[in-house]
Amino acid sequence: MRRRDFFKTATLASAATLAAPHVVTAQATFTWRMTSAYGPRAAFYSVGPGSATDLIQRIQTMSSNRLRIQFFGAGELVPAFEGFDAASAGTVEMNYGNSYFWTGKSFAAQYFTAVPFGLNFQGMNGWLYDGGGMDLWRETYDRFNLVPIPCGNTGVQMTGWFRKPIESIADLRGLKMRIPGLAGRVYQQFGVDVRLLPGGEIFPALERGVIDAAEFVGPFLDRQLGLHRVAKNYYTTGWHETATVSEVAINKTAWNRLPNELKAIVENACAACNVVSEAWAQKNNAEALDDLVTNHQVVARPLPDSVVDELRKANDKVLEAGLTDPLVKKVHDSYFAYYAKYAKWTALSEGVYHAKVRPS
Repeated sequence: MRRRDFFKTATLASAATLAAPHVVTAQATFTWRMTSAYGPRAAFYSVGPGSATDLIQRIQTMSSNRLRIQFFGAGELVPAFEGFDAASAGTVEMNYGNSYFWTGKSFAAQYFTAVPFGLNFQGMNGWLYDGGGMDLWRETYDRFNLVPIPCGNTGVQMTGWFRKPIESIADLRGLKMRIPGLAGRVYQQFGVDVRLLPGGEIFPALERGVIDAAEFVGPFLDRQLGLHRVAKNYYTTGWHETATVSEVAINKTAWNRLPNELKAIVENACAACNVVSEAWAQKNNAEALDDLVTNHQVVARPLPDSVVDELRKANDKVLEAGLTDPLVKKVHDSYFAYYAKYAKWTALSEGVYHAKVRPS
């Protein structure tokens, strides 16, 4: 009888459960705005694989539109270099750009985009993701109420475009050149008049003679700007930007409101774009360089060794001058301690390989 009572009770309970309405817990949704240091149609940065709009699409897809982001290219909501302050103040939730644009706010910021004569793409990722770089980056941006995340990389860049050949360090004196970051401070040591211009202003400035030389990214994006139409001397070594990181800087208050699963989605979408963008750059730069040399009479060659040697010495002095700031020294020491170990490894691995293999 007790067994019959038990089964009767269980059957009634099951029926009650099936009859009860299914309660669905509503998941919070968020609508953000992203500004950018680059124009709304800029290849690599704003459109295409690994770009800001690609990042947004990945976040929205993975979050089932729980996190929606509206994109504003440079000048559409704020000027190119004011997005950092807008995100810091909470006027927008995030800004896309490069940390070396903000070295006037913090000298340490440069290290998270590119350090002259520094780490390559693989090495930079190693330092950021597994060598303490991300923690230091967040510490650097914390006083600006921002959370930075790497979301792209150009790989090694070109030295830039010059109207006249550079045969010695003396040829730099008096040049007016568009160049950002620590490299600009290095060039200043040799009498270069350094200008920081948004991408869309570089070609007209070079065409009108406002500047004599310009650095942007690499063959594909430089060709898109038309720089080869007004300067034919295209130099390389990549000394100034051996691997250039793109970032999203997210307002910390907005970031802290996100549930953990949405934070994870943002971080993973950024990591995906970091890899995809660099792959895109490698393929398209190779094809564009061949076109520039073959069809547009561009002379592409490395800077003379004597010039590179002088630039390296000046760079050491510029970096040393920043070490009076305890945070800069902390970031610097971490970066170059990692660099020393990574350089030994690559010398014995990839270095040996590249020394044995010659392009046909």
